[in-house]
Amino acid sequence: MMGSLVRNQKIGLFLALGVLLVFWADPGFAQEKTAPIPPMTGLSLNLGYTYDPCVNIWFSQATFIKLYDYDQIWPHKAPAALRFKMEGSLGASRLDNSDIRLNTGAAVLALYYLSRFETGSIKPYVEAGVGLIYTDYRVSGQEYRFNFNPQAGLGMEIKRKNAAPWFFGVRFHHISNGGLGSSNRGQNSVVFLAGQYF
Repeated sequence: MMGSLVRNQKIGLFLALGVLLVFWADPGFAQEKTAPIPPMTGLSLNLGYTYDPCVNIWFSQATFIKLYDYDQIWPHKAPAALRFKMEGSLGASRLDNSDIRLNTGAAVLALYYLSRFETGSIKPYVEAGVGLIYTDYRVSGQEYRFNFNPQAGLGMEIKRKNAAPWFFGVRFHHISNGGLGSSNRGQNSVVFLAGQYF
């Protein structure tokens, strides 16, 4: 119980620091867009490592991405640097006994570009959101195979002349049933992403 409370406090602190970073990193946070930004489509390859509760689960995913101007999805004023991202993933998990199992999921995230750190070739961002995930296995104490999947991370787009950008990122990735079941042993992972918009 105490370990869970400490873990939740650390996650809350991490998220609060992330919000403060966004405000500090972009003094023009409230700046509005001057023109609509066209949506982008992308693909990424993700590699994840589950460090809690066990240290021997790896997973990989291929992810299809749609990135929209935030206020095209939610019709209200939004900061110029804010985007709405939708993802669908399909992959495989390698368990500690070397068994290979399916994983698949969908998520929505808010992505915010850190314009203060943007250069001629790099465009950094932070992102956070939640999704649903199916894993064809359960760790000990995990009640369901369908679970919630909150995620938060940071990354950067690599600009290319006359071509859509590449992107790289890292995320904190959590799986749990959100207290809907009596057994709710979550999984925590770090995920590395690499992909391209087109």
